[in-house]
Amino acid sequence: MPCKINSHIMDYINQVEEGTIRACEEQHELVDYVRWIFETEDIWVDETQLENYLSQTKYFPYELLFPWEIFVLALHCCVYRADGYPRWPDLFLLVGRGAGKDGYIAFESWCLIGPYNGIRMYDVDICANTEDQAKAPFEDVWNILESPEHTRKMEKHFTWNKEEIISRETKARIKYRANNPKGRDGMRSGIVVFNEIHQYEDYKNINVFTTGLGKKKHPRRTYATTNGDVRDGPLDQMLDTGRLILKREIPDNGMLPFICELNKFEEVHDSKNWTMSNPSLPYLPQLEEEIRKEYLDWIKSPNEFTAFMTKRMNFPQQDSELAAVEWDMIVAATRERPDTAGLDAIIGIDFMKTTDFAAVGALTKREAVFAWESHSWFCFNSCDKERLRVPWEAWETEGKLTVDHGVEINLGLMENYILELCEKYNVIGVALDGFRYALVRDMLERIGFTAGKGGNIYMVRPSDIIKVVPVVESAFVSKRVAWGAYEPVMRWYTNNTKKVPASAAAKQRAGADSNGNYRYDKIEPKSRKTDGFMAMVAALTQESLLSDYCEDDNNSMLNMAVITG
Repeated sequence: MPCKINSHIMDYINQVEEGTIRACEEQHELVDYVRWIFETEDIWVDETQLENYLSQTKYFPYELLFPWEIFVLALHCCVYRADGYPRWPDLFLLVGRGAGKDGYIAFESWCLIGPYNGIRMYDVDICANTEDQAKAPFEDVWNILESPEHTRKMEKHFTWNKEEIISRETKARIKYRANNPKGRDGMRSGIVVFNEIHQYEDYKNINVFTTGLGKKKHPRRTYATTNGDVRDGPLDQMLDTGRLILKREIPDNGMLPFICELNKFEEVHDSKNWTMSNPSLPYLPQLEEEIRKEYLDWIKSPNEFTAFMTKRMNFPQQDSELAAVEWDMIVAATRERPDTAGLDAIIGIDFMKTTDFAAVGALTKREAVFAWESHSWFCFNSCDKERLRVPWEAWETEGKLTVDHGVEINLGLMENYILELCEKYNVIGVALDGFRYALVRDMLERIGFTAGKGGNIYMVRPSDIIKVVPVVESAFVSKRVAWGAYEPVMRWYTNNTKKVPASAAAKQRAGADSNGNYRYDKIEPKSRKTDGFMAMVAALTQESLLSDYCEDDNNSMLNMAVITG
């Protein structure tokens, strides 16, 4: 049955809906989502527990929580289903640097180890990639206990040292843990808090830290972070999940996605929009002044101050002199491909060594959109396997990657995939790097392609890559690339690629050559592969051979008239 929304929760909802604070699209979706859940589900707010929690602010230096913090605390820690289980046990919190993330973690931790939680031995484990990040919220609580005005009273309720804080009454403790094996021993968590998850490249450590959950009643997780520079790791995956939840495309499964960021790049130039990423700014004038100074520095030298957009505004900015494709364009390409079955296609192939990664794909075109369908293979015995920081095992399970356990990738696997593409499309040619040509020529000829002059096996030379760079840039900038709604491997490949000057002399000068020409290279040669992106680039060198299917019959007839004169 519907439940009345608590007044503390409504305070923030009203701020967003009435425009008292300028909020991003995700915040408007969130408050609408929360209203909907309260209207349609049998849930309730433990108002006594919430008031008791809020009474604890008197021990903290800020005395009052910000409205957004009360909103989050109430939903995460005080809203329950009819069966008594927390409605939103998992909190995903993305706020700009300076919003008070560590302070929120400290206050939430304080509340949950105390008697008002009502669960004995409800341990709080604060985890991060580095000890300093894990320790920061812990030290906020430790400083309260050590403050002269509170120490004598606190000694009746807590014991503490530099490593843990223990409630005498509940026997629950707060402990910080960095990513090391010893830091994981003996965990009996009630809640696991991950601070700055933007630094995690995969879920390995996250999974290890959360395996102890479930031993205590009401297990919870908090993922708190700014944005960062690691792409397609847990942060981006949680962002994608959170956005789908807010649009009601998938069930929330207990996750509360509190996402604060700019909607568009150009919004940064109006300081009133900065609350979109940092809802604490109206209460922190000194912080706003500091951000204003950083903004002016960023305007003068955007490539030197990328952290301003990435961490202050939660709008990741890559080094424009490094990235081949900006991240927002990579995200835009991650969408359903148009239906191009039966249309002309160029197959692209790329691999550095058969003992590493290899990629094959089919490039088609429909209404000016380049559709790219691809698959990749990985040699299990690759010398670079231990350097990889991507979930390649999960990609294999999901069917996005085939792992070959032999001494090298079996070319027969690529041959079978090419034959599948030939059944789906009208394949008119194959494009590949000239250095790989000799290795796969016999295989391609065996399945019907023709090498040599007049043939349809096209060797891609460095000069061809240089010529096609502007075509690739135009396709991504105009959002005319679509490689599928879930293609983590292609996103990884593309994000690993940089654009460099075409000539060696120009490369030394860190600029374009005399003609402004560029080529592609790996950002890091061992751990970051580019095969799928380069396979697509190879196919794009022959894009002029593709006919562009258009559903507009009049346009099609007009195009035919132009072609035939």
